[in-house]
Amino acid sequence: MDFGICSFSYHRLLAAGKQDIFKYIEDCKKVHATQLDPWNAHLAPVKDGDAVLKAGADPENAQLSPQDEDYLKRVKVAADYVGLPFGCIAVDGAHIYEPTEEARRGNRALAYRWLDVGERLGARQVRIDAGGPAEMPDDIFAIIVEGYNDLVARGRERGIEILMENHWGPSQIPENVVKILEAVDGLGLLFDTNNWAPGMQERGWELCAKYAKASHIKTFEFDENGDEPSVDIPRVMNLLLDEGYDESWGIESCPTDGDEYAGVEKTISLMKRVLAEYAE
Repeated sequence: MDFGICSFSYHRLLAAGKQDIFKYIEDCKKVHATQLDPWNAHLAPVKDGDAVLKAGADPENAQLSPQDEDYLKRVKVAADYVGLPFGCIAVDGAHIYEPTEEARRGNRALAYRWLDVGERLGARQVRIDAGGPAEMPDDIFAIIVEGYNDLVARGRERGIEILMENHWGPSQIPENVVKILEAVDGLGLLFDTNNWAPGMQERGWELCAKYAKASHIKTFEFDENGDEPSVDIPRVMNLLLDEGYDESWGIESCPTDGDEYAGVEKTISLMKRVLAEYAE
């Protein structure tokens, strides 16, 4: 099974100072992941500069500092040492829509900077959120489309596929996800099994599975049989497979008991079982 672990799966360990990007890389190797899928908070030294950059609000000045460059070189060396490529970097805080033009410029600067980070690390994909209200009126939709068109073109120059995710705001509504994807040539979907508006999960799965270019199989708890009682993981994985999904499987474990290492390991076991049963 080709899979990566979204490093948000370890956000408690990160916050407690028990994991950083280098420990994350080691932990991924231990569970035999085939790629690295970091959340940008795990790249803390680079992320710490976001506020300073955003204050300047000039996308064309979105430069990496010499300190950033040195840090990213060390991260890439660590990943190369264990033989793991970078898959998808999930970027929070660089979403496209904000109510003011100044705020949108600031976020665009951050997005440009994280694309440069992705290029330095050799990442295949970078996820940038749409932002905005759930209703997504036409004027906001137009701003989101313009932003993604810009980022897709910039990403293409760097060999990076831009993804949106069903995450928050308008992207929790399945029809909005489809509308954005159909309007932006080259934009892919990071398909999260859970992040849908209340009552819309099944519709989200059925409408959006065919657009998936990456995935977050999200788990919370497990019963004595190793199943996830709150989410029908076999059903959603089978839907993705039926639609021809052949990308790396992404794990985003959010264990209610707080045991992040066990949550990841149990999710891996469940996913392997589902894939084996599908292949029979």
